[in-house]
Amino acid sequence: MAVKDRDRFSTATRLKLLGEQTAARVYRSQTKRQARRSRLTGRAALLALVLCTLVVALAYPIRQYVSQRAEISDLQRQKQQAEERVEQLRDLKARWQDDSYAEQQIRQRLHYVMPGETAYVVIDPHDAEQSRAEPGGADRPWYANVWDGVDKSDASDQ
Repeated sequence: MAVKDRDRFSTATRLKLLGEQTAARVYRSQTKRQARRSRLTGRAALLALVLCTLVVALAYPIRQYVSQRAEISDLQRQKQQAEERVEQLRDLKARWQDDSYAEQQIRQRLHYVMPGETAYVVIDPHDAEQSRAEPGGADRPWYANVWDGVDKSDASDQ
């Protein structure tokens, strides 16, 4: 019986001791985790608060920066277009300095002819019908008709 009690005692004691040790380990690890969680949660909340404050504080300046960069690029594009237009006008001015180009343009735009030449003006039938259909051409002063002719001539050149 002593052997039987000893085996029973030792197995029961061992199991009980093993269970208590395991329970103590689990309890200690849970308390450590809870302590770490609560400490990290406060830090995480503070970090989140700081990050949100930075985002709110920097949102407006960043938006201004981006809009100003877009405006600068737009102004640079406009400057480039203006420089190209100036170059085109310089080329045009240089062409007008040439007498042969000026003579050609005068002949074409104003229908001038040199002495001894005969000028012919071909009228498009569609335009002729349109001018006949316009009422009030004779009712208007002569200078209004001349000015309209100049405007039409300029429009056809472009």
